[in-house]
Amino acid sequence: MVGAGGIGCELLKNLVLTGFGEVHIVDLDTIDLSNLNRQFLFRHEHIKKSKALVACEAARKFNPHVKIVAHHANIKDSQFDIDWFRTFTLVFNALDNLEARRHVNKMCLAADIPLIESGTTGFNGQVQVIKRGQTECYDCNEKETPKTFPVCTIRSTPSQPIHCIVYAKSYLFAEIFGTSEDDSPELNLAQDSTDNAGEIEQLKKEAQALKQIRASMGSEDFPRKVFEKVFTEDIDRLRSMEDMWKTRRKPDPLDFDKIMQEAADVRADIAEQDQIVWSLAENFQVFSASLKKLSFRLQQLRTDTATNSATPPPVLSFDKDDKDTLDFVAATSNLRSIIFDIERKSEFDIKRKYTKPSISCKIPRD
Repeated sequence: MVGAGGIGCELLKNLVLTGFGEVHIVDLDTIDLSNLNRQFLFRHEHIKKSKALVACEAARKFNPHVKIVAHHANIKDSQFDIDWFRTFTLVFNALDNLEARRHVNKMCLAADIPLIESGTTGFNGQVQVIKRGQTECYDCNEKETPKTFPVCTIRSTPSQPIHCIVYAKSYLFAEIFGTSEDDSPELNLAQDSTDNAGEIEQLKKEAQALKQIRASMGSEDFPRKVFEKVFTEDIDRLRSMEDMWKTRRKPDPLDFDKIMQEAADVRADIAEQDQIVWSLAENFQVFSASLKKLSFRLQQLRTDTATNSATPPPVLSFDKDDKDTLDFVAATSNLRSIIFDIERKSEFDIKRKYTKPSISCKIPRD
């Protein structure tokens, strides 16, 4: 079974209660607070622990006669080769991303092992049996570009330019200039006497960090605070999660003071050069300038509506035809791409290819 998330928890329980004699679980993720509303094998005290290992221990209680083996690893690792796949009678996919599904599909075809492919989108689910020579495979039909992306990919392990653009447009822009996620009830859990009290408290602190930074909007050091929170502190925190980087390159945090010195020589109108791929220093300048412009605009809106208490607090919305909002998203996504060693895109390409209305950038809680 590949994947121990929403589908994986339910599937593992069913396999164990059905009486399968030996089940192997492969998952590289760790448990997040947002998983707990539907991944029922996990509890608060399991936060930041391996999904595969915790699911294994939890499922054993349903049927102690079943041998369950956990692999906290990436299914694309070299240890899971074709010979390894051939040792199984059946393979189940419980994955949330296209790339991994395609990989397992190819390995099962090469090993001639049946694959049960499954997935969900919103309230819709699908399941497909794949057997070489008897059914069509996962890649027999062209898959459209995903319209939503797992939050863990967007926040922690981006691998494509679109992941960085979604982060900039649907998360960071909204956090600073729109409606924040930090008042989510998922982060308002009462502490208890279990070991997770410290973990929950830390998550609360992280959720409040951007809210506190927003309170300094308009101050001289506002751009520095935003930059260091997003491109330095958050990246340092990700780097500290050693298990996450066993099979992939660690992200590199950015140094505000060093890049600011480099940006001193950047031409003032660099944001108008939208068909070139900006350098690190150029992205820094566009990011800082757009942040200041948008902050001023939002503060003006707040001043204009301050006398009317019945009016909801004003927010800004992303518009690809609004130069300031497009500058912010383009520069933010490129800075994040540099951190994760992902291909950067010109602002022209970002506007033309990645911010069309047909591509929804809502981030699901998955």
